[in-house]
Amino acid sequence: MILPHKLIGVAVIWNEAGKILIDKRKPGGSFGGLWEFPGGKKEVGETIEDCIKREVLEELGIEVAVEEHLITIDHNYPEIRVTLHVYHCRYLCGIVKAIECDEFRWVTLDEIDRFTFPQANEQIITALKKA
Repeated sequence: MILPHKLIGVAVIWNEAGKILIDKRKPGGSFGGLWEFPGGKKEVGETIEDCIKREVLEELGIEVAVEEHLITIDHNYPEIRVTLHVYHCRYLCGIVKAIECDEFRWVTLDEIDRFTFPQANEQIITALKKA
């Protein structure tokens, strides 16, 4: 069986204090109640960088600068295959709001293990700790 495949742009958003923005998925949807790095599905004709900027604005109401590539992850869940294109991003402006999520937090890498993420995100956390 061929799984549906989604290309996802993922933002690791840093603020000036060196903290990372994470958000909690709304209950009921896929991975509801789990924490994630902001991002979403790439639209046709859109670059990954533009996808990340659009998704962060839609989900959290802020603008970011997309900077260096961190990692690309291919992961198969039982019902879908995802390719996560993960980039370091810098918070530029706007007030963070929980528009498409339940809540958000600015966390340090030392605190990040206290939060439960979807399985594919564990590789992002490992890459961040190695950097």
